[in-house]
Amino acid sequence: MRKPPGLRGGWAPTQPADAARPAPAPAPLPARPRPAGAEFQPTRPFNDFQPTRPFNDFQPTRPLADFQPTRPLTDFQPTWPLDSPTARAPAPRRPPAPAPAPAPPPVAVTDGHWQVRGTPGQNLVLMPGQMHLGQQVASLRTLLGSCVAITLWHPVRRIGGMCHFLLPQRQRRNGEPPDGRYGDEAVAEMVRALGALGTQPQEYVAHLYGGADTMSGVSAARFNIGERNIEQGWSLIDRYGFQLDGVDVGEDIPRTVSLTLATGVVTMRRGTGQAPDHLRG
Repeated sequence: MRKPPGLRGGWAPTQPADAARPAPAPAPLPARPRPAGAEFQPTRPFNDFQPTRPFNDFQPTRPLADFQPTRPLTDFQPTWPLDSPTARAPAPRRPPAPAPAPAPPPVAVTDGHWQVRGTPGQNLVLMPGQMHLGQQVASLRTLLGSCVAITLWHPVRRIGGMCHFLLPQRQRRNGEPPDGRYGDEAVAEMVRALGALGTQPQEYVAHLYGGADTMSGVSAARFNIGERNIEQGWSLIDRYGFQLDGVDVGEDIPRTVSLTLATGVVTMRRGTGQAPDHLRG
């Protein structure tokens, strides 16, 4: 072997040039494809399983015949004999619910309770000094002498009302509650009620009836209640701005007036007819 250039001294290779070199690792063989269904290979045959304990070797920890109930079954005693009348009697039935109380009749003009609250579908009769405004009742009716009735009806909302007053007004004391027997207080209360329903007086159609001369001689000339009530009715309708649509007042004839809330039709009948005397204002 030749000495590499640039080196001095006795250099010698660490191993002969023809020493055997390690052979390279062989390349891995490609995997052979397995046939379908042959991927799983059990390590032992399936029929080689042996249980560790025979199946018929089970023994309960306690014999089944060793069970004893805590109380003998024949020791049960009912709270009452089965052949007693109490045992054979049927259970008491619950009493039926009481019937609802009937609607109260319209209140009279006492203690200031003169606003009548009717029931749905009722044909409500107003006494002297009473008023009503709403949508529930079917109709309002009253009988007039020297008294005056003002009817109101809202053509869109179908709200109807009526008041029946006996005198035009009074000297009202401070703190005294309103009274429907006086025209100014009755109509003012109707205006307050229609305002609570979200409406205005100008939206209502009004009718004015009554004011008959039921007195004679000196009394008629002195008091003239009917004529004074008529003047107050005209004044109140003009003051609040109602739309006046019908008038029948004066003379010496009683009247029966009715208002149908569904249609706003006002019916007036002249004469006493079958009207009792105590209902004519």
